[in-house]
Amino acid sequence: MQSTFQPRTDAEVDAYAETMRRQRQGRDLTTRIIAHVTLILLAVMALVPVLWMISSSLKAPTEIFVTPIQWIPSTPRWSNYVDAFAKAPLWLYFWNTMILCVFTVVGTVISSSLVAFSFARLRWPGRDFFFALLLITMMLPVVVLIVPRFLMFSYWYRWPFRWIGTFLPLIVPAWFAVNGLYVFLMRQFFMGIPVELEDAARIDGASTLRILWQIFIPLSQPVVITVVILTFIQYYNEFLEALIYLKPATWTLAVGIRAMNDQFYATSWETVFATGTFMLAPLVILFFAAQRYFIEGVALSGFGGR
Repeated sequence: MQSTFQPRTDAEVDAYAETMRRQRQGRDLTTRIIAHVTLILLAVMALVPVLWMISSSLKAPTEIFVTPIQWIPSTPRWSNYVDAFAKAPLWLYFWNTMILCVFTVVGTVISSSLVAFSFARLRWPGRDFFFALLLITMMLPVVVLIVPRFLMFSYWYRWPFRWIGTFLPLIVPAWFAVNGLYVFLMRQFFMGIPVELEDAARIDGASTLRILWQIFIPLSQPVVITVVILTFIQYYNEFLEALIYLKPATWTLAVGIRAMNDQFYATSWETVFATGTFMLAPLVILFFAAQRYFIEGVALSGFGGR
């Protein structure tokens, strides 16, 4: 119900305005408190399993499943990590993962920026139709493409050597902008760059590619880093396609640790948690090192227009 108070004098007007301002501040404060409490609860829900895994990776087998939970090991056992590396070639899996991530990240950034620039700045027939088609591909489940891709890589790509068992089935598609999300993010960011910069570069004789690499990419550092982080996480955690295409000598961490856990989980939970902590560490370091650019890139990619 709205207030029927009608101020008449200047003092009453000022008092009424001050009252309404305080009411708005009170509502805003309540909203912020509720939002922060909700976010803290969600953060705790997400962090508790991770902290328990890290803690359990340093425990003796008899301490892992005690009730109530023993968060701090009585005697930290760093030998659990030594045992984990002794039971499986984790460093081989790690370097395989880094090789896969580096080539896919570079390919994704290059191909996605080219396609995004085309959708954002170039004029060509059917541009909007193909952009909508690209967005529709984001709705396709990954499992729908597994069988066609496997048949393609198994029977079409056999010369001069078979692709199955190598990184090529995972790396090559990344060089053709197959992920619509990354193209969308970069396209939205490119549309927010002033068109006057592009026009000035064309007057100076810059080609389209030079405009992209010397103007748009340097100005798009937040979204580029966002795509780098998302692509790295995607292929770092890739399991299903890596399991299908790779052989044991080229296994990544996700596949190798899963195979190791299947072998030792019933008798060595501390080893399972140690390998999980080892796999988690690079992602945590990457995110905290680039979180400012990541948040800025996601926030700015949905704004702007030409």
